Order: sequence, then C-alpha cells, then structure tokens
Amino acid sequence: MSIDLTPEQITLRDNIRRFMRAEVAPLIDLHETERSFPFELLPKLAQFGYLGGTLSEADGGMGLDYVTWAMLMEEAGYHWLSLRTICNITNGSINRLATHGSPDQKERFLKPALRGELKVCTGLTEPDTGSNIAGIQMRAELKGDHWVLNGRKLWITNGAFADVAMIVARTYSPTCDGALSTFIVERSVSPYDVRRLDTMVLRSTGTAELGFNDVKIPKDNIVGAEGKALAGTLKGLDAARLNIAMGAVGAAQAALDLSIEYVKTRKQFGRLIGSFQLVQKHIVDMTVRVEAARALGLRAARALQRGQDVRQACSIAKLYATEAAHEVASMALQVHGGSGYLTELPIERIFRDTRGGMIPEGTTEIQTRIIGREILGISAIT
Repeated sequence: MSIDLTPEQITLRDNIRRFMRAEVAPLIDLHETERSFPFELLPKLAQFGYLGGTLSEADGGMGLDYVTWAMLMEEAGYHWLSLRTICNITNGSINRLATHGSPDQKERFLKPALRGELKVCTGLTEPDTGSNIAGIQMRAELKGDHWVLNGRKLWITNGAFADVAMIVARTYSPTCDGALSTFIVERSVSPYDVRRLDTMVLRSTGTAELGFNDVKIPKDNIVGAEGKALAGTLKGLDAARLNIAMGAVGAAQAALDLSIEYVKTRKQFGRLIGSFQLVQKHIVDMTVRVEAARALGLRAARALQRGQDVRQACSIAKLYATEAAHEVASMALQVHGGSGYLTELPIERIFRDTRGGMIPEGTTEIQTRIIGREILGISAIT
C-alpha cells in the first residue's frame, strides 16, 4: 500500500494481514464451493474494528478515522470480497441502529451485532426498484399494536443467512401517508419467505429474494421516526460506496501481486515472460489503475473524515475503482494464460467478484449520473 500510515495504522494493518492469512485464507475455497459463509469469523474481526469501528466508543465502536476504515476495507477485499461484502452489510445495520435506534433496540440488536453475534441484512431493492430508492413499493401498515408488511425484496445480500432484516417500506399510519421508514424484522418471531439466489459473483454472501405476506412485527420495531428513512438511507450510501471502492482496490492489488509473482517465474521461449514487453505493459497498466483507484478512495475517506459533502467524491471513487478492479483482474487473467481459468487458483474468483462491484450501491450508470449532476447542477433525468 503506497500511502503514508501512522505507526498505529501499520501495526493494525500487519495484525489484520496475519489474521487473514491464518484464519480466513484456509476457509475460502470450501465456502465458495458450498456457497456458505463462516460467520464464526465476525466476532474475531470485531477486535480489529470491522464491526462498527467508526462509531464512537460511547456507541460501542473504536472511533476509527475513515482512512483507517478504508485500509480495513482494502485488506478485506484483498483476501476475499465476500468477506468485505458481509462486513459492509452488517455495518449498514449497525450504523442505522447506532444513529436512530431506541435504547431497547440498541440493547437487543446493536450490541450483539457489534460482537458479531447477529446475522443481519438490509432490504432496499425490489423486483421493480433498484437504484431508485424513492420508488420502493413495499408497504407497512399500522394495525393496532403491530405493523403489517407486504411486498418483496430482491437481490438482498446476506438475506439467505440473516436472523434479522432491516426493511425499508412505505409507511401508512394516522401520522404517515406513504413516506419511507425502516423496520426490524426478526425472522424467528415474524417469519417471511426466503428464496436463495445463486449468482456468478460473491457466491458466499447469501443473496436472496425475501417475500412478506401480511407479516406482523411489533409496533416498537420501527427504527427512528416514521417516514424519515429516505434521507438517512441516501446518506449511508456514501460510506457504503467508499467501502465498495476500497474493497475493489484490495482485490485489484491481489490480482496485481499474483501477476507479478507469476511473470517472474513462468517461462516461455526459454525466457521469463516478465521480460516480454507486452507482458510488462500489462503489469504497468494494472499498477497505474490500482494506484489511481486507491488515491481516489483515500481522497473520499479524508473528505468523510472532515465531514464534508462527499457525494461526488464517493461516487467518483466507486465508479473508477470498481471499473478499474475488473480491468486489472481481466489483465491478470490474460497474464496467467490458461492457468487463469483454473478454479483452484484465485484469479478466476477475483475476476468474477470484481465484476460484482459495478452494480450494488448504485450502478456505474447511476454513479455517472450523480457525478454529472454534482458537477453541472443539472439532472440527466427529465
């Protein structure tokens, strides 16, 4: 990592790397094959700040700055993008509960989530609603002392595994007429339908479709005030986009490191292939993309830390880093030749998983639209 780190950050990074090599790397192949996730890792990752690390100590966090947080996401992405993704989804719920949860909700859900003892997912996307969060159609109606939920959520990361779903729905009550709110749905208490979706990318993240048919949840399971979820959700997307960007940087760095190692040992025509000009061109192009993506991600992290308006910076980081990471992975596969196709080597997985970063938390096209609007002050949608 070609950035200046404090001695404390270097120590933390080195400890994380040792942990990832010893505890995470041996598990990846098995869980990728079984399309499962080793949730026993989450309590161990909590010690490094991977769960709620940027929260204040009063809220149960470590008060990490966003540059440190970006480094954490890069290290997770370097070793396994599915791991970074589960951490990201878990932290989305953690941050929502820390900011808007009631004392009871913090005791029952936030504390175990911070300890890595609660599997959570967030239900935003629907069959007819992707990047347009304002278009959510799922309904939550207040009936007596319960909310009744109806609708479907699609492409829900960790949905197949989660004990608790944080569901965003249109809210109907005497004091709210269709605005969006967030609700806590405990699967064991308020059962809902779950259909596992097997995807090309991030195979260990339990992507699912969730179905709600007159699902009753307690009245107190609303998070924050009625009808106030849209602004908070949109704000949370900035940090989530930084998380994805830095995870993509980590995966790209892994692909680059593997390629450098390979071209220094692989021979063709009696020479190391690293001595071929076109192979060196691939390595140089990969390096430039990794360095540029990291710089854009850290720029966004520093802006977040300063409390600045970061919509444009986070969208730029997410747009460039995810596109660049897949380009780097593609060049890494080319450098490896036929060996790059082997499922027993990590290049094949990195190639698939880096493609997955271009869609969640706003597609490449949505990021382009956001950046254009921020630059020009003109919306591209009429």
